[in-house]
Amino acid sequence: MALWIQISPGSNEPIYAQIVSQISRSIANVELSAGDKLPAVRKLAAELVINPNTVARAYTILEQQGLVSTKTGSGTFVTDPKMRDRDPGQFNILTERMDNIITQGINIGLTAKHLDKTFKTRLTKFGRTADKGKQKNE
Repeated sequence: MALWIQISPGSNEPIYAQIVSQISRSIANVELSAGDKLPAVRKLAAELVINPNTVARAYTILEQQGLVSTKTGSGTFVTDPKMRDRDPGQFNILTERMDNIITQGINIGLTAKHLDKTFKTRLTKFGRTADKGKQKNE
């Protein structure tokens, strides 16, 4: 398992959020699979040259989202998708984000057909990757 995280200190997005976003994407793309161990907080902080509390905060958020679990003395591991809670609150947040994306698309002149095609294309990209991960884990 290789985890590549690149932070942009000048970004408007906080560093912990950048870490959460990149690890979440790696999980969604099945670059990280169930059971994979994330780097230790201090190790990742040293590699990124940031405060360990920033990495710890990112890991806490990922744990709250159900994407990882921490086992004291062992480390932080990617959870099995079958074991993740399906939180209605998270679903509401997702639909709000989708609404924002649709609004942005319409505001730049995209049609519903183009938005639908773009969404399906992006979903297919993730779907193919997720299918590979399912085969890998079976």
